[in-house]
Amino acid sequence: ANIYPSKLSANIMFDNVLAKKIYAGSDIFLMPSLFEPCGLSQLISMRYGTIPIVRETGGLKDTVIPYNKFDGTGTGFGFKNYNAHELLETLKYSLSIYKDKKQWDQLIKNAMERKSSWTV
Repeated sequence: ANIYPSKLSANIMFDNVLAKKIYAGSDIFLMPSLFEPCGLSQLISMRYGTIPIVRETGGLKDTVIPYNKFDGTGTGFGFKNYNAHELLETLKYSLSIYKDKKQWDQLIKNAMERKSSWTV
């Protein structure tokens, strides 16, 4: 960040305004957690239309429904094992869907319409 201040920013702090801008300005949210009892980040990302890619563990598995390109259902992408190869393959698959605007727009709609309240 010191060498390339116009190209990189390092913010080692919590800034809710900046966090919202990052969620809103991103297309994909990577969350390859080893474990995650609940997780709010994937829920927030879906609300902003940012598609989560998560490791299928705990609350991440419970809240992110893998996208099905055949019927257009799902709210994101997931991978089972905690390794870089599965993350990379899932990322490649998500980018293949990203290239198809109709499918990607449907996925965003699914994610943003996901109900996350206790009354569901």
